[in-house]
Amino acid sequence: MSELLVKQDAPMDAYRQLFDGILSQRLAPGTKLNEVELTLLFGVSRTLIRQALQRLQLEQVVEIHKNRGAFVAAPSPDLAQQILLARHTIELAVVNLACERCTAGDVEKLQHMINLEQSAIDQGDMATALRRSGEFHLQLAIVARNQPFVHALRGLISQTSLIITMYSHGGGNACARDEHSLLLAAVSAGDQHRAQQQMAHHLGHIAAGCDFTQSPQVANLKGAFAHLS
Repeated sequence: MSELLVKQDAPMDAYRQLFDGILSQRLAPGTKLNEVELTLLFGVSRTLIRQALQRLQLEQVVEIHKNRGAFVAAPSPDLAQQILLARHTIELAVVNLACERCTAGDVEKLQHMINLEQSAIDQGDMATALRRSGEFHLQLAIVARNQPFVHALRGLISQTSLIITMYSHGGGNACARDEHSLLLAAVSAGDQHRAQQQMAHHLGHIAAGCDFTQSPQVANLKGAFAHLS
């Protein structure tokens, strides 16, 4: 039974290690994700590595090019700003709907997600904190009960996380807990105007924390995952 569980968890573990490697900046934008190297590093089959890479491609943090392989996505400054604008536009609509449709159970779940994010921040695990932050925003879209918004935000949130790792000049997520808590308070009160203000401020804070003149360096795969050795 334990062997079966290991096999079932292997694709998710490879995916999570790669995603965290990208978000923690151990894997910089443009880094080539060599399947053979990853197979040796993670001790899983090439098929499972491909599944992990394909999932990351769907989340738009990895690009797969025919005859060239997979690379960590590297949105240009112009594209990065377009992504943030698209997310801003959609999330203002999301909070409007969430204010109308949020239940007590939804509030409890969202608060739990804020607590998990803060726990990761307290532990200095910023990769997990970024992922938790994204999950909070995606859950808001689920609360809004609009499937196209959920689908669109899934990609935009992952891309935003990558943009933060590429362009953040520090402190971009320092107020995440307070901002998410204030946002949740407005949504739970059904106050659409205040919720939109809080969301606009929060997303503006992310953009203000980015320096779009930075040029991250390409990382080495073995060095990025030295902690697995």
